[in-house]
Amino acid sequence: MGRLLLGAREARPHPVPKALIVPHAGYAYSGPVAAAAFARLAQAGDRVTRIVLVGPAHHVLFEGLASPGASALRTPLGDVPVDIEALARLADVPVSSETHRREHSLEVELPFLQKVVPGARVVPLVVGRAGGAEVGRALEALWGGGETVVIVSSDLSHYLRYDVGRAADQRTASRILALDDGLSGDEACGAAGINGLLRVARRRLLRAKLLDLRSSGDAYGPRYEVVGYGAFAFSEGAGDAT
Repeated sequence: MGRLLLGAREARPHPVPKALIVPHAGYAYSGPVAAAAFARLAQAGDRVTRIVLVGPAHHVLFEGLASPGASALRTPLGDVPVDIEALARLADVPVSSETHRREHSLEVELPFLQKVVPGARVVPLVVGRAGGAEVGRALEALWGGGETVVIVSSDLSHYLRYDVGRAADQRTASRILALDDGLSGDEACGAAGINGLLRVARRRLLRAKLLDLRSSGDAYGPRYEVVGYGAFAFSEGAGDAT
């Protein structure tokens, strides 16, 4: 984990982003791409105290969003405290430990957060059958100020030939940079979470920047069937999205 973040660190400092999109595959495959995004939080210090973490449900079919009903999430690096007070703002989001129990889309992001913002609490939300508008409403309720960063966990295209997947992911990246909130599940498994973020980003005049775009074919495994990974940062205020 430390090596991944060190490899992603840039010489020039960057403002702490308001939101990130990161992949959630095994670290050998998507770790460097995710690190390119998480490294942007390395300068947050004690300023960032809340992470809103949103990812798709891969194992349980359900409607809407769900929280885990836990006070902390455990990783090999220790426990990550859950922001129970923030979750209380989402009166229409039910508690469902079952939707979180086997879900990796949030789990793989936690060690990165423990490294870059060790003092932050997390607001963990898995997304089932939900539209971007529903996710967007939840994000607005949790948006906060500089103390809060939103992270959406999603891979991109799945099981395409390397060149076909690369072209598809480039198109998807262009749509994300344009804040186009009409992505489908074929373009990103976490499309609902991304669409919700993009709706809010457009309304709040955020600027998006592509940090990295690769696939499993750039790491290990065959190139006749790859999964795409992208890292994006969203910034507030005027000027360039550095």
